[in-house]
Amino acid sequence: MPIYLAVATLVAFVAALLLGAGLSSAPAAEHVVFAAGVMPLVFGAMIYFVPVLTRGGDAHRAVWLAPPFLQAIGVAVVLYLAGESGRDTLDIAAVSGAAVAFAFAGWMMARARRTVGKPHPGWRWYLAAVLFLALALLAIPAMRFWPESRQALRVLHLHLNTLGFLGFAALGTLPVLLPTALNMPDPTAAGRLRRDLPIAVVAVLTIAFGAVFWRPLALGGAVLAIVPALKLGLAWQRRYRWRAITAPAAPLVAALLGYVLLLLGGVAHAQAMVEGRDAPIAFVAIFLLPLLTGALAQLLPVWRYPGKRVPARDRMHVVLGSHGTGRSLLFLGGGVLWLFGFDNGIWFAVAGMLSFTLAVFQAFTRHDSG
Repeated sequence: MPIYLAVATLVAFVAALLLGAGLSSAPAAEHVVFAAGVMPLVFGAMIYFVPVLTRGGDAHRAVWLAPPFLQAIGVAVVLYLAGESGRDTLDIAAVSGAAVAFAFAGWMMARARRTVGKPHPGWRWYLAAVLFLALALLAIPAMRFWPESRQALRVLHLHLNTLGFLGFAALGTLPVLLPTALNMPDPTAAGRLRRDLPIAVVAVLTIAFGAVFWRPLALGGAVLAIVPALKLGLAWQRRYRWRAITAPAAPLVAALLGYVLLLLGGVAHAQAMVEGRDAPIAFVAIFLLPLLTGALAQLLPVWRYPGKRVPARDRMHVVLGSHGTGRSLLFLGGGVLWLFGFDNGIWFAVAGMLSFTLAVFQAFTRHDSG
């Protein structure tokens, strides 16, 4: 299941980048990525990480039904945006997705309660991420009942999805994943995650509701949201120094940098320095692509060769991690160009994504054959 979700997400990213480059409508392209690609994969990754963070056994097979169900929901949303189904389909999909998110949150809380000792605080970031997603999805049918508040609810949906769901899932994973990529544990990560969670929650809610009701409040929230990201970056610099930008870890560092750039881009948008229509595709290129490629470079070998470490897993790590620095520069460069209105910049991100997709193909065919 995890490998299927990873491959499906790669296909969704490549398709959406091509659509975003001008072959189709932007909303459809964005939801190919977010709803049909990233959302199921994030749930799959959390199903893998939560048992580790709560020191328990593997998730029950029934829990693994959540990602494909969410993928079907995402496809339904894309079909609606493409004009192939009616509004009822969208509302049913949103409510169903929210129900899955709430059930998933209940599963995580049950796992945390059964932990021997204290669970790793990273699980709370996942819990917050899933609850933000549920609220974002419930904003969709709310638009139908309160059409006069449609724009406000749309803004809430956007921010709770991106900075809330995806942002928290990323910031809860990066402090664990980068030390794994470098094979150098970070003993300060757990304490920092515990202390920064309230700050991050307040920041996202302030941004989301400030963007609706009072823009200066959103600006203050953006500044506050940068704090946990900067603290993480400084911690990495102190502990790992130049190792943090080597090929295996570079995409994860680029994802953190992209998150900060997006927050600064939000401030620039509030000051009318950049256009809001450029933000979703820039979010994909600057943040999601380095995060996806960096995470999959670490997780795919483990998913392909679970259990005891074997040489084939190490070789697969090398293949997937190679050229990570160059791809990261393509993602960041393409996203920044797009953010400032240079539409051709998206092709840098397309090139980086195609490069990683080729690396995945080589990794599986090479090591499956030998």
